[in-house]
Amino acid sequence: MTGLDRYGKTTRRTAFLAEMERVVPWSALCKLIEPFYPKPGNGRPPVGVERMLRIYSLQHWFNLSDPAVEEALYDSQAMRHFVGIDPRFREGQALGREPVPDETTVCRFRHLLEAHDLGRRLFDEVQRHLAAKGLKVATGTIVDAAIINAPSSTKNAEKARDPEMHQTKKGNQWYFGMKAHFGVDSRSKLICSS
Repeated sequence: MTGLDRYGKTTRRTAFLAEMERVVPWSALCKLIEPFYPKPGNGRPPVGVERMLRIYSLQHWFNLSDPAVEEALYDSQAMRHFVGIDPRFREGQALGREPVPDETTVCRFRHLLEAHDLGRRLFDEVQRHLAAKGLKVATGTIVDAAIINAPSSTKNAEKARDPEMHQTKKGNQWYFGMKAHFGVDSRSKLICSS
């Protein structure tokens, strides 16, 4: 054991990826893609379907572009472990058994899924799998805070400030008042909580 290995901590990213490893039906999703995926032939052998699907999933979960996911795989041990790649570096040279797929490979995979409209089929398969386990994927709620200003002056009948109001900061600006939080459904844009 060397360095940080002794003092390791399970990060939120690592915990999230472990949960996705557990709940996503990887083999069922790969079966949907395999009929459209290139077979080994004259050119470079294709990267495994499941590995590319996992990279594609990382892009969606962490909002990463093609070049950004390639870089993230080099930077994040948790992501490499999730994808099944473990390159190690010494003086800029990879010592692992396999390289990280480059951004062009990632782009081609994404375009393959788009060309065959597989994104919707993959999502539907995950929905079916989770529903069978009593789980559900749903869109989120957008939460926004608004400042309700109150007079900071004590020139009123009670000679005091409103006890329910306090100083609050939004950005770099200070206000006297209170925050009101509003939850908005991300799909319908209707207020669902406040």
